[in-house]
Amino acid sequence: MSYLLKTLTKKKEVDSIIRDTIDKVLVLRFGRPSDSGCLHVDDVLCKSVREVSKFASVALVDIDSEDVQVYVKYFDITFIPSTIFFFNANHMKMDSGTADHTKWVGAFHQKQDFIDVVEAIFRGAMKGKLIVHCPLPPERIPKYQLLYKDV
Repeated sequence: MSYLLKTLTKKKEVDSIIRDTIDKVLVLRFGRPSDSGCLHVDDVLCKSVREVSKFASVALVDIDSEDVQVYVKYFDITFIPSTIFFFNANHMKMDSGTADHTKWVGAFHQKQDFIDVVEAIFRGAMKGKLIVHCPLPPERIPKYQLLYKDV
């Protein structure tokens, strides 16, 4: 299914899609095409892309590409899949009750969860907010243990 979504492998491609996506939420899924968690997220994204197309664009970023490592490091992507949101080139954050508001770590349980999250980000962005509250109940938010390097 992920072949239906644009896959970015170069920093220049990521830069330009962030810069050129105007008045829509940009959803970037960072991960590997061979990872089962990423495949699940890609399936959800593919099934949702038509419904969110009026207010969001979706692309995949291959974290194994040497050229995008600057983004992998900048967003501290240690767990995959990790999904990052932008609006008019601004990084959008979400408070989902986890320690990390900069990205969505893990899979979306179902299509509607993804649509609800993107819609909440879009509505917040339209009001000028850079951080929004997660609309999902806590049991549908993936839990993970943060690991800190060199601690």
